Amino acid sequence: MQATSVQQRILVFCRAGCDAARVQGIFEHAAVEEAHTFDEALNALRQGHFDYIISEQRDFLALERAAVDQQAAVILQTIGQGVGIFDLAGQLVWANPKLRGSPEDLIRQISEACVRTFGSPSEQDKGKPAHHRARRFSLACGNDQHFEVTITPVMNSAEEVTQVAVVAWDVTHSRRLQKKIDAIDMAGRELVRIDAEQTAGMNVQERVKLLEQKMLRYMHDLLHFDNFAVLLIDKKTNRLEFVLQHGMTPRSQDYDMFAAAESNGISGYVAATGRSYICHDTSKDPRYLQGMETARSSLTVPLRLHDKIIGVLNIESDQPAAFNEDDRQFAEILARYVAIALNILDLLILERYESTGQLCDDVIGEISGPLNDIITDARTLMDEYIGNDEMRRRLNTIVDNVSEIKRKVRDVAKPKGGILGRWNETTEKDPLLEGKSILVADDEEIIRETIGQVLEKQGCVVETASDGRQAIEMIQNKHYDMVLADIRMPHKNGYEVFAAAKDHDPVTCVMLMTGFGYDPNHSIVRARQEGLSAVLFKPFKVDQLVSQLKLALEGKVA
Repeated sequence: MQATSVQQRILVFCRAGCDAARVQGIFEHAAVEEAHTFDEALNALRQGHFDYIISEQRDFLALERAAVDQQAAVILQTIGQGVGIFDLAGQLVWANPKLRGSPEDLIRQISEACVRTFGSPSEQDKGKPAHHRARRFSLACGNDQHFEVTITPVMNSAEEVTQVAVVAWDVTHSRRLQKKIDAIDMAGRELVRIDAEQTAGMNVQERVKLLEQKMLRYMHDLLHFDNFAVLLIDKKTNRLEFVLQHGMTPRSQDYDMFAAAESNGISGYVAATGRSYICHDTSKDPRYLQGMETARSSLTVPLRLHDKIIGVLNIESDQPAAFNEDDRQFAEILARYVAIALNILDLLILERYESTGQLCDDVIGEISGPLNDIITDARTLMDEYIGNDEMRRRLNTIVDNVSEIKRKVRDVAKPKGGILGRWNETTEKDPLLEGKSILVADDEEIIRETIGQVLEKQGCVVETASDGRQAIEMIQNKHYDMVLADIRMPHKNGYEVFAAAKDHDPVTCVMLMTGFGYDPNHSIVRARQEGLSAVLFKPFKVDQLVSQLKLALEGKVA
Protein backbone atom coordinates (compact mmCIF):
# COMPACT_ATOMS: atom_id res chain seq x y z
CA MET A 1 0.00 0.00 0.00
CA GLN A 2 1.48 3.36 -1.07
CA ALA A 3 1.75 6.02 1.65
CA THR A 4 -0.01 9.34 1.07
CA SER A 5 2.49 12.20 0.65
CA VAL A 6 2.17 15.28 2.86
CA GLN A 7 1.47 18.50 0.92
CA GLN A 8 4.31 21.00 1.08
CA ARG A 9 3.73 24.62 2.09
CA ILE A 10 5.58 27.52 0.42
CA LEU A 11 5.58 31.16 1.48
CA VAL A 12 6.37 33.70 -1.27
CA PHE A 13 7.40 37.13 0.14
CA CYS A 14 8.21 40.14 -2.05
CA ARG A 15 7.37 43.72 -1.17
CA ALA A 16 7.58 44.73 -4.84
CA GLY A 17 5.08 42.07 -5.79
CA CYS A 18 5.70 38.62 -7.23
CA ASP A 19 4.23 36.04 -9.52
CA ALA A 20 2.82 33.47 -7.12
CA ALA A 21 1.16 31.67 -10.05
CA ARG A 22 4.58 31.01 -11.55
CA VAL A 23 5.76 29.45 -8.29
CA GLN A 24 2.60 27.36 -8.16
CA GLY A 25 3.34 26.15 -11.68
CA ILE A 26 6.79 24.97 -10.64
CA PHE A 27 5.50 23.30 -7.46
CA GLU A 28 2.26 21.84 -8.77
CA HIS A 29 1.34 19.87 -5.66
CA ALA A 30 2.40 22.47 -3.06
CA ALA A 31 0.23 24.96 -1.18
CA VAL A 32 1.58 28.40 -2.08
CA GLU A 33 0.85 31.54 -0.03
CA GLU A 34 2.07 35.06 -0.72
CA ALA A 35 2.82 38.05 1.52
CA HIS A 36 3.61 41.63 0.50
CA THR A 37 4.54 43.16 3.90
CA PHE A 38 6.65 42.13 6.89
CA ASP A 39 3.52 41.98 9.06
CA GLU A 40 1.79 39.65 6.62
CA ALA A 41 4.86 37.42 6.42
CA LEU A 42 5.36 37.29 10.19
CA ASN A 43 1.68 36.59 10.75
CA ALA A 44 1.86 33.69 8.27
CA LEU A 45 4.95 32.29 9.99
CA ARG A 46 3.23 32.48 13.38
CA GLN A 47 0.25 30.53 12.12
CA GLY A 48 2.10 27.52 10.76
CA HIS A 49 5.18 25.79 9.38
CA PHE A 50 6.48 26.38 5.83
CA ASP A 51 8.79 24.06 3.95
CA TYR A 52 10.16 26.85 1.76
CA ILE A 53 10.32 30.67 1.88
CA ILE A 54 10.92 32.43 -1.45
CA SER A 55 11.90 36.10 -1.49
CA GLU A 56 14.50 38.53 -2.77
CA GLN A 57 17.80 38.36 -0.92
CA ARG A 58 17.50 41.80 0.71
CA ASP A 59 13.98 41.04 1.87
CA PHE A 60 14.93 37.57 3.16
CA LEU A 61 17.63 38.91 5.54
CA ALA A 62 15.23 41.51 6.93
CA LEU A 63 12.49 38.89 7.28
CA GLU A 64 14.90 36.52 9.06
CA ARG A 65 15.81 39.18 11.63
CA ALA A 66 12.16 40.05 12.14
CA ALA A 67 11.26 36.38 12.58
CA VAL A 68 14.00 35.90 15.16
CA ASP A 69 12.81 38.98 17.05
CA GLN A 70 9.27 37.65 16.90
CA GLN A 71 10.33 34.23 18.27
CA ALA A 72 12.34 35.90 21.01
CA ALA A 73 9.31 37.93 22.01
CA VAL A 74 7.18 34.76 22.10
CA ILE A 75 9.76 33.02 24.30
CA LEU A 76 9.92 35.94 26.74
CA GLN A 77 6.14 36.06 26.95
CA THR A 78 5.74 32.34 27.63
CA ILE A 79 8.87 31.44 29.60
CA GLY A 80 8.33 30.00 33.09
CA GLN A 81 10.53 32.62 34.79
CA GLY A 82 9.69 36.22 35.43
CA VAL A 83 11.69 38.51 33.11
CA GLY A 84 11.79 42.31 33.19
CA ILE A 85 13.74 45.52 32.61
CA PHE A 86 14.26 48.14 35.35
CA ASP A 87 15.79 51.61 34.97
CA LEU A 88 18.46 52.87 37.34
CA ALA A 89 15.81 54.61 39.45
CA GLY A 90 14.17 51.26 40.16
CA GLN A 91 11.18 51.77 37.86
CA LEU A 92 9.84 48.72 36.02
CA VAL A 93 10.15 49.52 32.32
CA TRP A 94 8.97 46.22 30.86
CA ALA A 95 7.96 42.81 32.23
CA ASN A 96 6.64 39.57 30.82
CA PRO A 97 3.34 38.18 32.15
CA LYS A 98 5.10 35.94 34.68
CA LEU A 99 6.87 38.84 36.38
CA ARG A 100 3.82 41.09 36.18
CA GLY A 101 1.85 38.41 38.02
CA SER A 102 4.42 38.18 40.84
CA PRO A 103 3.71 39.55 44.34
CA GLU A 104 4.08 43.31 44.70
CA ASP A 105 6.51 42.72 47.55
CA LEU A 106 8.83 40.86 45.16
CA ILE A 107 8.76 43.72 42.60
CA ARG A 108 9.58 46.18 45.39
CA GLN A 109 12.51 44.12 46.66
CA ILE A 110 13.88 43.70 43.11
CA SER A 111 13.58 47.44 42.51
CA GLU A 112 15.49 48.17 45.71
CA ALA A 113 18.19 45.65 44.77
CA CYS A 114 18.61 47.27 41.33
CA VAL A 115 18.98 50.75 42.83
CA ARG A 116 21.27 49.52 45.60
CA THR A 117 23.54 47.63 43.20
CA PHE A 118 23.60 49.70 40.00
CA GLY A 119 21.56 52.83 40.58
CA SER A 120 24.00 55.21 42.31
CA PRO A 121 26.34 56.95 39.80
CA SER A 122 28.92 57.37 42.53
CA GLU A 123 29.16 53.59 42.77
CA GLN A 124 29.79 53.12 39.05
CA ASP A 125 33.54 52.69 39.04
CA LYS A 126 34.70 51.51 35.63
CA GLY A 127 37.92 50.40 37.24
CA LYS A 128 35.97 47.72 39.08
CA PRO A 129 34.65 45.21 36.59
CA ALA A 130 32.75 43.51 39.40
CA HIS A 131 30.26 46.35 39.20
CA HIS A 132 29.35 45.14 35.70
CA ARG A 133 28.75 41.54 36.68
CA ALA A 134 25.39 39.93 37.32
CA ARG A 135 24.28 39.55 40.93
CA ARG A 136 22.07 36.87 42.44
CA PHE A 137 19.76 37.16 45.45
CA SER A 138 17.39 34.96 47.42
CA LEU A 139 14.21 36.88 48.26
CA ALA A 140 11.25 35.86 50.41
CA CYS A 141 7.74 37.30 50.12
CA GLY A 142 4.52 37.00 52.01
CA ASN A 143 2.72 33.65 52.27
CA ASP A 144 6.08 31.84 52.53
CA GLN A 145 7.04 32.33 48.88
CA HIS A 146 10.70 32.15 47.86
CA PHE A 147 12.43 33.45 44.73
CA GLU A 148 15.91 33.32 43.26
CA VAL A 149 16.58 36.60 41.41
CA THR A 150 19.42 37.48 39.01
CA ILE A 151 19.98 41.12 38.04
CA THR A 152 22.29 41.89 35.12
CA PRO A 153 23.46 45.39 34.04
CA VAL A 154 22.66 46.49 30.46
CA MET A 155 25.65 48.44 29.09
CA ASN A 156 25.88 51.09 26.36
CA SER A 157 28.81 51.58 24.01
CA ALA A 158 30.60 53.68 26.65
CA GLU A 159 30.36 50.75 29.10
CA GLU A 160 27.91 52.65 31.26
CA VAL A 161 25.00 50.92 32.97
CA THR A 162 21.76 52.16 31.43
CA GLN A 163 19.23 49.57 32.54
CA VAL A 164 19.02 46.35 34.58
CA ALA A 165 17.72 43.05 33.20
CA VAL A 166 15.98 40.85 35.79
CA VAL A 167 15.17 37.14 35.84
CA ALA A 168 13.19 35.75 38.80
CA TRP A 169 12.65 32.02 39.55
CA ASP A 170 9.90 30.86 41.87
CA VAL A 171 11.67 28.30 44.10
CA THR A 172 8.93 28.05 46.72
CA HIS A 173 8.19 24.40 46.03
CA SER A 174 11.82 23.29 46.17
CA ARG A 175 12.41 25.30 49.38
CA ARG A 176 9.37 23.79 51.06
CA LEU A 177 10.47 20.37 49.86
CA GLN A 178 13.92 20.87 51.36
CA LYS A 179 12.44 22.08 54.64
CA LYS A 180 10.23 19.01 54.80
CA ILE A 181 13.14 16.71 54.08
CA ASP A 182 15.17 18.41 56.81
CA ALA A 183 12.26 18.06 59.23
CA ILE A 184 11.87 14.37 58.42
CA ASP A 185 15.60 13.86 58.86
CA MET A 186 15.43 15.44 62.32
CA ALA A 187 12.34 13.39 63.15
CA GLY A 188 14.16 10.26 62.06
CA ARG A 189 17.11 11.07 64.28
CA GLU A 190 14.70 11.46 67.19
CA LEU A 191 12.98 8.23 66.21
CA VAL A 192 16.16 6.20 66.53
CA ARG A 193 17.44 7.97 69.62
CA ILE A 194 17.13 5.59 72.54
CA ASP A 195 16.82 7.42 75.82
CA ALA A 196 18.32 5.12 78.43
CA GLU A 197 16.41 6.70 81.30
CA GLN A 198 13.14 6.67 79.37
CA THR A 199 13.33 3.02 78.32
CA ALA A 200 15.24 1.49 81.22
CA GLY A 201 12.11 0.29 83.03
CA MET A 202 10.19 -0.73 79.90
CA ASN A 203 9.60 -4.22 78.66
CA VAL A 204 9.69 -5.03 74.97
CA GLN A 205 5.98 -4.39 74.42
CA GLU A 206 6.21 -0.97 76.06
CA ARG A 207 9.19 -0.05 73.88
CA VAL A 208 7.29 -1.14 70.77
CA LYS A 209 4.37 1.04 71.87
CA LEU A 210 6.72 3.98 72.37
CA LEU A 211 8.10 3.57 68.85
CA GLU A 212 4.57 3.27 67.46
CA GLN A 213 3.53 6.52 69.20
CA LYS A 214 6.58 8.34 67.84
CA MET A 215 5.83 7.13 64.33
CA LEU A 216 2.20 8.20 64.57
CA ARG A 217 3.24 11.69 65.65
CA TYR A 218 5.75 12.14 62.84
CA MET A 219 3.41 10.62 60.25
CA HIS A 220 0.73 13.11 61.25
CA ASP A 221 2.92 16.20 61.66
CA LEU A 222 5.21 15.74 58.66
CA LEU A 223 3.34 13.63 56.13
CA HIS A 224 -0.20 14.40 57.33
CA PHE A 225 -1.19 10.72 57.30
CA ASP A 226 -2.41 8.74 60.30
CA ASN A 227 -2.85 5.19 58.98
CA PHE A 228 0.22 3.04 58.56
CA ALA A 229 1.65 -0.42 59.09
CA VAL A 230 5.18 -1.76 59.43
CA LEU A 231 5.75 -5.33 58.27
CA LEU A 232 8.98 -7.27 58.62
CA ILE A 233 10.24 -10.24 56.63
CA ASP A 234 10.52 -13.45 58.60
CA LYS A 235 13.87 -14.81 57.42
CA LYS A 236 12.79 -18.39 58.09
CA THR A 237 9.59 -18.37 56.07
CA ASN A 238 9.93 -15.20 53.94
CA ARG A 239 6.52 -14.20 55.34
CA LEU A 240 5.60 -10.58 56.02
CA GLU A 241 4.62 -10.11 59.66
CA PHE A 242 2.89 -7.08 61.21
CA VAL A 243 5.02 -5.36 63.86
CA LEU A 244 3.60 -1.82 64.13
CA GLN A 245 0.28 -0.50 62.86
CA HIS A 246 -2.28 2.23 63.36
CA GLY A 247 -5.68 2.57 61.73
CA MET A 248 -5.62 -0.74 59.85
CA THR A 249 -8.50 -3.17 59.81
CA PRO A 250 -7.95 -6.37 61.87
CA ARG A 251 -8.61 -8.39 58.71
CA SER A 252 -5.42 -7.03 57.17
CA GLN A 253 -3.37 -8.96 59.73
CA ASP A 254 -4.81 -12.29 58.57
CA TYR A 255 -3.29 -12.11 55.09
CA ASP A 256 -0.60 -14.66 54.29
CA MET A 257 1.78 -12.35 52.47
CA PHE A 258 5.31 -13.25 51.45
CA ALA A 259 8.17 -11.28 49.94
CA ALA A 260 7.27 -12.18 46.36
CA ALA A 261 6.56 -9.96 43.37
CA GLU A 262 3.33 -11.70 42.35
CA SER A 263 0.18 -12.78 44.19
CA ASN A 264 1.28 -11.26 47.52
CA GLY A 265 -0.18 -7.78 47.34
CA ILE A 266 1.67 -4.51 47.08
CA SER A 267 3.64 -5.15 50.27
CA GLY A 268 4.93 -8.47 48.93
CA TYR A 269 5.92 -6.80 45.66
CA VAL A 270 7.83 -3.98 47.41
CA ALA A 271 9.53 -6.42 49.81
CA ALA A 272 10.66 -8.61 46.91
CA THR A 273 11.76 -5.88 44.48
CA GLY A 274 12.84 -3.06 46.79
CA ARG A 275 10.88 -0.60 44.64
CA SER A 276 8.41 1.83 46.18
CA TYR A 277 4.81 1.64 44.99
CA ILE A 278 2.13 4.34 44.78
CA CYS A 279 -1.42 3.03 44.42
CA HIS A 280 -3.51 5.97 43.20
CA ASP A 281 -6.83 4.09 43.25
CA THR A 282 -7.23 0.99 45.40
CA SER A 283 -10.39 -0.05 43.55
CA LYS A 284 -8.53 -0.37 40.24
CA ASP A 285 -5.19 -1.83 41.37
CA PRO A 286 -5.19 -5.65 41.25
CA ARG A 287 -2.21 -5.82 43.64
CA TYR A 288 -3.95 -3.94 46.45
CA LEU A 289 -5.06 -5.89 49.53
CA GLN A 290 -7.22 -4.01 52.00
CA GLY A 291 -5.38 -2.49 54.91
CA MET A 292 -7.36 0.54 56.05
CA GLU A 293 -11.15 0.05 56.12
CA THR A 294 -11.89 3.05 53.87
CA ALA A 295 -8.61 3.24 51.93
CA ARG A 296 -8.75 4.84 48.49
CA SER A 297 -4.99 5.13 47.84
CA SER A 298 -1.76 3.88 49.38
CA LEU A 299 2.00 4.33 49.43
CA THR A 300 4.36 1.45 50.23
CA VAL A 301 8.14 1.82 50.57
CA PRO A 302 10.84 -0.70 51.52
CA LEU A 303 12.57 -0.79 54.89
CA ARG A 304 16.30 -0.90 54.22
CA LEU A 305 18.97 -1.85 56.71
CA HIS A 306 22.58 -2.04 55.52
CA ASP A 307 21.28 -2.09 51.91
CA LYS A 308 19.10 -5.13 52.63
CA ILE A 309 15.31 -5.17 52.45
CA ILE A 310 14.02 -6.25 55.84
CA GLY A 311 10.37 -5.22 55.49
CA VAL A 312 7.99 -2.51 54.26
CA LEU A 313 6.29 0.65 55.48
CA ASN A 314 2.72 0.97 54.21
CA ILE A 315 0.77 4.26 54.44
CA GLU A 316 -2.88 4.54 53.45
CA SER A 317 -5.39 7.35 52.87
CA ASP A 318 -9.16 7.56 52.50
CA GLN A 319 -8.65 10.02 49.60
CA PRO A 320 -7.91 8.86 46.03
CA ALA A 321 -4.55 9.89 44.54
CA ALA A 322 -3.42 11.21 47.93
CA PHE A 323 0.26 10.42 47.36
CA ASN A 324 2.79 11.91 44.95
CA GLU A 325 6.51 11.59 44.26
CA ASP A 326 7.35 14.01 47.07
CA ASP A 327 5.49 11.80 49.55
CA ARG A 328 7.38 8.79 48.21
CA GLN A 329 10.69 10.53 48.79
CA PHE A 330 9.71 11.56 52.33
CA ALA A 331 8.46 8.09 53.19
CA GLU A 332 11.65 6.42 51.92
CA ILE A 333 13.76 8.67 54.14
CA LEU A 334 11.57 7.99 57.16
CA ALA A 335 11.56 4.24 56.41
CA ARG A 336 15.34 4.06 56.75
CA TYR A 337 15.08 5.50 60.25
CA VAL A 338 12.24 3.12 61.09
CA ALA A 339 14.44 0.18 60.10
CA ILE A 340 17.26 1.45 62.30
CA ALA A 341 14.88 2.05 65.21
CA LEU A 342 13.49 -1.46 64.94
CA ASN A 343 16.98 -2.85 64.87
CA ILE A 344 17.94 -0.89 67.96
CA LEU A 345 14.91 -2.23 69.80
CA ASP A 346 15.88 -5.79 68.85
CA LEU A 347 12.63 -6.32 66.96
CA LEU A 348 14.39 -7.55 63.88
CA ILE A 349 15.41 -10.80 65.54
CA LEU A 350 12.37 -12.55 64.08
CA GLU A 351 14.08 -15.90 63.66
CA ARG A 352 14.67 -16.43 67.32
CA TYR A 353 18.16 -17.57 68.10
CA GLU A 354 18.14 -21.25 68.97
CA SER A 355 19.97 -21.56 72.25
CA THR A 356 21.91 -24.65 71.25
CA GLY A 357 25.61 -25.32 70.86
CA GLN A 358 25.58 -23.01 67.81
CA LEU A 359 26.62 -20.01 69.90
CA CYS A 360 29.41 -22.00 71.45
CA ASP A 361 30.59 -23.21 68.04
CA ASP A 362 30.54 -19.66 66.66
CA VAL A 363 32.66 -18.32 69.52
CA ILE A 364 35.16 -21.19 69.46
CA GLY A 365 35.34 -20.96 65.67
CA GLU A 366 36.39 -17.33 65.91
CA ILE A 367 39.14 -17.83 68.49
CA SER A 368 40.33 -21.40 67.93
CA GLY A 369 42.76 -20.47 65.18
CA PRO A 370 44.69 -17.85 67.18
CA LEU A 371 44.64 -20.05 70.30
CA ASN A 372 45.94 -23.08 68.43
CA ASP A 373 48.74 -20.97 66.97
CA ILE A 374 49.81 -20.04 70.50
CA ILE A 375 49.84 -23.70 71.58
CA THR A 376 51.87 -24.72 68.49
CA ASP A 377 54.44 -21.98 69.02
CA ALA A 378 54.76 -22.84 72.71
CA ARG A 379 55.31 -26.56 72.04
CA THR A 380 57.89 -25.80 69.34
CA LEU A 381 59.83 -23.69 71.80
CA MET A 382 59.59 -26.44 74.40
CA ASP A 383 61.43 -28.80 72.01
CA GLU A 384 64.17 -26.20 71.59
CA TYR A 385 64.64 -25.83 75.36
CA ILE A 386 65.25 -29.45 76.24
CA GLY A 387 67.32 -29.40 79.40
CA ASN A 388 66.04 -25.98 80.49
CA ASP A 389 63.41 -27.15 82.92
CA GLU A 390 62.40 -23.64 84.06
CA MET A 391 61.70 -22.43 80.50
CA ARG A 392 59.83 -25.63 79.64
CA ARG A 393 57.74 -25.24 82.78
CA ARG A 394 56.79 -21.70 81.80
CA LEU A 395 55.93 -22.73 78.23
CA ASN A 396 53.86 -25.64 79.51
CA THR A 397 51.96 -23.21 81.75
CA ILE A 398 51.12 -21.15 78.65
CA VAL A 399 49.72 -24.26 76.91
CA ASP A 400 47.65 -25.13 79.98
CA ASN A 401 46.33 -21.56 80.22
CA VAL A 402 45.28 -21.52 76.58
CA SER A 403 43.49 -24.84 76.97
CA GLU A 404 41.74 -23.45 80.06
CA ILE A 405 40.64 -20.40 78.08
CA LYS A 406 39.04 -22.64 75.45
CA ARG A 407 37.30 -24.68 78.14
CA LYS A 408 35.94 -21.60 79.93
CA VAL A 409 34.70 -20.06 76.68
CA ARG A 410 32.89 -23.29 75.87
CA ASP A 411 31.33 -23.37 79.34
CA VAL A 412 30.18 -19.76 79.11
CA ALA A 413 28.85 -20.01 75.56
CA LYS A 414 27.09 -23.36 75.72
CA PRO A 415 23.34 -23.34 76.51
CA LYS A 416 22.27 -23.77 80.09
CA GLY A 417 18.73 -25.07 80.06
CA GLY A 418 18.02 -23.50 76.66
CA ILE A 419 16.39 -20.09 76.95
CA LEU A 420 15.54 -20.73 80.57
CA GLY A 421 19.00 -20.42 82.10
CA ARG A 422 20.62 -22.75 84.62
CA TRP A 423 18.34 -25.30 86.27
CA ASN A 424 18.88 -26.80 89.69
CA GLU A 425 19.01 -30.58 89.38
CA THR A 426 17.74 -30.99 92.94
CA THR A 427 14.46 -29.15 92.36
CA GLU A 428 11.66 -30.42 94.55
CA LYS A 429 8.29 -31.20 93.04
CA ASP A 430 5.60 -28.58 93.49
CA PRO A 431 2.27 -29.94 94.82
CA LEU A 432 0.28 -27.60 92.62
CA LEU A 433 2.10 -28.71 89.47
CA GLU A 434 2.57 -32.38 90.25
CA GLY A 435 0.43 -34.60 88.06
CA LYS A 436 -0.76 -31.77 85.82
CA SER A 437 -1.04 -32.60 82.11
CA ILE A 438 0.77 -29.95 80.05
CA LEU A 439 1.22 -29.56 76.28
CA VAL A 440 4.28 -27.59 75.11
CA ALA A 441 4.06 -26.42 71.47
CA ASP A 442 7.10 -24.80 69.87
CA ASP A 443 8.88 -25.30 66.54
CA GLU A 444 12.31 -25.16 68.21
CA GLU A 445 13.34 -28.52 69.61
CA ILE A 446 15.64 -27.07 72.28
CA ILE A 447 12.75 -25.02 73.67
CA ARG A 448 10.42 -28.02 73.86
CA GLU A 449 13.06 -30.21 75.47
CA THR A 450 14.19 -27.63 78.02
CA ILE A 451 10.68 -26.67 79.15
CA GLY A 452 9.74 -30.35 79.25
CA GLN A 453 12.70 -31.19 81.49
CA VAL A 454 11.89 -28.31 83.85
CA LEU A 455 8.21 -29.26 84.19
CA GLU A 456 8.86 -32.98 84.52
CA LYS A 457 11.13 -32.21 87.50
CA GLN A 458 8.09 -30.51 89.02
CA GLY A 459 6.04 -33.68 88.53
CA CYS A 460 4.12 -32.58 85.47
CA VAL A 461 3.12 -34.94 82.67
CA VAL A 462 4.50 -33.17 79.59
CA GLU A 463 3.77 -33.77 75.92
CA THR A 464 5.20 -31.71 73.06
CA ALA A 465 4.17 -30.57 69.57
CA SER A 466 6.56 -29.25 66.92
CA ASP A 467 4.07 -27.02 65.10
CA GLY A 468 0.62 -25.49 65.49
CA ARG A 469 -1.22 -28.08 63.44
CA GLN A 470 0.11 -30.98 65.53
CA ALA A 471 -0.74 -29.10 68.72
CA ILE A 472 -4.35 -28.59 67.63
CA GLU A 473 -4.72 -32.27 66.70
CA MET A 474 -3.43 -33.30 70.13
CA ILE A 475 -5.76 -30.82 71.89
CA GLN A 476 -8.78 -32.20 70.04
CA ASN A 477 -7.97 -35.76 71.15
CA LYS A 478 -7.01 -35.19 74.79
CA HIS A 479 -7.64 -32.89 77.74
CA TYR A 480 -4.70 -30.81 79.01
CA ASP A 481 -4.61 -28.77 82.23
CA MET A 482 -2.26 -26.30 80.57
CA VAL A 483 -1.25 -25.49 76.98
CA LEU A 484 2.01 -23.58 76.58
CA ALA A 485 2.38 -22.43 72.93
CA ASP A 486 4.73 -20.23 71.00
CA ILE A 487 3.05 -17.42 69.05
CA ARG A 488 4.90 -18.02 65.79
CA MET A 489 4.88 -21.59 64.51
CA PRO A 490 4.52 -23.26 61.11
CA HIS A 491 1.08 -24.22 59.78
CA LYS A 492 -0.92 -22.78 62.71
CA ASN A 493 0.08 -19.88 64.94
CA GLY A 494 -0.19 -19.52 68.70
CA TYR A 495 -3.51 -17.71 68.59
CA GLU A 496 -5.05 -20.54 66.57
CA VAL A 497 -3.75 -23.07 69.13
CA PHE A 498 -5.22 -20.89 71.91
CA ALA A 499 -8.60 -20.75 70.16
CA ALA A 500 -8.62 -24.52 69.59
CA ALA A 501 -7.84 -25.21 73.27
CA LYS A 502 -10.65 -22.92 74.44
CA ASP A 503 -13.09 -24.44 71.96
CA HIS A 504 -12.28 -27.94 73.18
CA ASP A 505 -12.44 -27.03 76.88
CA PRO A 506 -13.09 -23.41 77.97
CA VAL A 507 -11.45 -23.99 81.37
CA THR A 508 -8.11 -25.06 79.89
CA CYS A 509 -5.32 -22.67 80.86
CA VAL A 510 -3.31 -21.32 77.91
CA MET A 511 -0.03 -19.41 78.02
CA LEU A 512 1.61 -17.90 74.93
CA MET A 513 5.34 -17.41 74.43
CA THR A 514 7.02 -14.88 72.17
CA GLY A 515 10.62 -14.10 71.37
CA PHE A 516 11.82 -10.46 71.69
CA GLY A 517 8.28 -9.12 72.02
CA TYR A 518 7.34 -10.45 68.59
CA ASP A 519 3.55 -10.61 68.20
CA PRO A 520 2.30 -11.23 64.65
CA ASN A 521 -1.37 -10.52 64.07
CA HIS A 522 -1.58 -8.98 67.57
CA SER A 523 -2.25 -12.47 68.98
CA ILE A 524 -1.61 -11.38 72.56
CA VAL A 525 -4.14 -8.56 72.43
CA ARG A 526 -6.84 -10.78 70.93
CA ALA A 527 -6.15 -13.74 73.19
CA ARG A 528 -6.13 -11.63 76.35
CA GLN A 529 -9.61 -10.43 75.51
CA GLU A 530 -10.71 -14.06 75.19
CA GLY A 531 -9.25 -15.53 78.38
CA LEU A 532 -5.48 -15.90 77.90
CA SER A 533 -3.87 -16.94 81.20
CA ALA A 534 -0.41 -15.39 80.76
CA VAL A 535 2.35 -14.33 78.35
CA LEU A 536 6.04 -15.27 78.56
CA PHE A 537 8.63 -13.15 76.77
CA LYS A 538 11.72 -15.05 75.69
CA PRO A 539 14.30 -15.32 77.01
CA PHE A 540 12.79 -16.06 80.45
CA LYS A 541 14.05 -17.74 83.58
CA VAL A 542 12.92 -20.94 85.26
CA ASP A 543 11.33 -19.16 88.20
CA GLN A 544 9.30 -17.00 85.79
CA LEU A 545 7.97 -20.08 84.00
CA VAL A 546 7.09 -21.91 87.20
CA SER A 547 5.58 -18.81 88.81
CA GLN A 548 3.35 -18.09 85.79
CA LEU A 549 2.21 -21.70 85.59
CA LYS A 550 1.27 -21.78 89.27
CA LEU A 551 -0.61 -18.48 89.06
CA ALA A 552 -2.54 -19.68 86.01
CA LEU A 553 -3.45 -22.99 87.62
CA GLU A 554 -4.41 -21.33 90.89
CA GLY A 555 -6.70 -19.06 88.92
CA LYS A 556 -8.28 -22.12 87.36
CA VAL A 557 -8.90 -23.76 90.75
CA ALA A 558 -10.29 -20.51 92.15
